[in-house]
Amino acid sequence: MEKIIIIIESSSDFFDAYAENCPGVYGAGETEESARKNVLEGLRLFIEQNKDNLPEILKGNYEIEFKYDVQSFLKRYSKQFSLAGLEVVTGINRKQLSHYVTGRKRPRKNTVEKIEKSIHDLAKDLSQVHFV
Repeated sequence: MEKIIIIIESSSDFFDAYAENCPGVYGAGETEESARKNVLEGLRLFIEQNKDNLPEILKGNYEIEFKYDVQSFLKRYSKQFSLAGLEVVTGINRKQLSHYVTGRKRPRKNTVEKIEKSIHDLAKDLSQVHFV
């Protein structure tokens, strides 16, 4: 099964979304959620308008994977994760995380990897929780 990779990026005014591995599929919105919906609608329209000339990746079954820049992720989950909580999870100072949320600074590659690993580790831990 093929995988369409959708990149979600934040700018100062809105969110951009595009298919990294399928040229011609784009979206945008004032929120991350609206950009997600818009790019999926863009994908639907792209398929509809290019039925006779589809890229190979769209000819069979495919799934969609969303990838975020750090700023977009932090904005997306700002209600679920406080900066204080993310500081505990990632080991990155909340002031530094605040700079990433506002776009004043961009994290280095190793910091991005540290944040991603920390979030994945948390998700793994949470997926193993069961209640009685």
